[in-house]
Amino acid sequence: MAERDVSGAVAEPPAVPASELFSEERSAEVVAASFAGTRDARLRRVLTSLVRHLHDFIKDVELTDEEWAAAIEFLTATGRTCTETRQEFILLSDVLGASMLVETINNRAGDGTTESTVEGPFHVVASPRRELGASIAEDGRGTPCLVTGSVAGPDGRPVPGAEVDVWQADDEGFYDVQRPETKSDRNLRGLFTADGDGRFRFRSIVPRYYPIPADGPVGRLLAATSRHPNRPAHIHFEVSAPGYRTVTTHLFVAGTPYLDSDAVFGVKPSLVRDFPLVDDPVRAAQAGLPNPFRTVHFDVVLSPLDGDGGR
Repeated sequence: MAERDVSGAVAEPPAVPASELFSEERSAEVVAASFAGTRDARLRRVLTSLVRHLHDFIKDVELTDEEWAAAIEFLTATGRTCTETRQEFILLSDVLGASMLVETINNRAGDGTTESTVEGPFHVVASPRRELGASIAEDGRGTPCLVTGSVAGPDGRPVPGAEVDVWQADDEGFYDVQRPETKSDRNLRGLFTADGDGRFRFRSIVPRYYPIPADGPVGRLLAATSRHPNRPAHIHFEVSAPGYRTVTTHLFVAGTPYLDSDAVFGVKPSLVRDFPLVDDPVRAAQAGLPNPFRTVHFDVVLSPLDGDGGR
């Protein structure tokens, strides 16, 4: 409402300088300025950069009204597809390479520490705690495999008591949560505690390569861009210990298809291992596996939080 001056005349509101108004040329600058009062400096920096990059993108491709509406509908559909056992937004982040980039930036491996990779959309239930040497293959299907390994710091000293959380697909390329009518939510999952020498071991099966869920918005995006949805065979690991950075990583099966074209860009050469065949009845009996069986060894090197070996 316009105010009156001392003479009783109606005073017009002050004109807003043109330099402060929204325009195509100054859109990002004007919107970014609206966050100037944000108390959280990190939030202000992130939002300001996001606005600048978003506006640059829209101008670069000259986005149409129809394309913007389609983008909103796509994101809405992505949200609607999410359930307690399916995270479509993580899947979208994965296939765009955003998940791997965030992982790589925040876990720059050095001094021989184990490289990280994406967590993926299937770490959605807590892994059951199991004793060292136990089997995580509750249905007994698939090629038996003995997984052994160790956890140490970059100086080579073992990390006793490290927590080793593992999960994987079955011999047909499915996770338990994808087939709840036939699988329990414990199959091919396990949480182990490394022994006093930082060593761990468990029985499993050799996982199979598989397609990520392609029946939702992300799958339609891949189809529209002529990309396949497949991931190479792997076992997920999340290893943690007090005083060390938690590493989320994979153990890839050498020779599996799609090592060179992982749909979520998660493969790193340092994480690929052979799974040799062992034909030894005595060793099989000791491991509690039928003969013959496959085996793989994975040594995990954690990065200390304090730069002093985590001690």
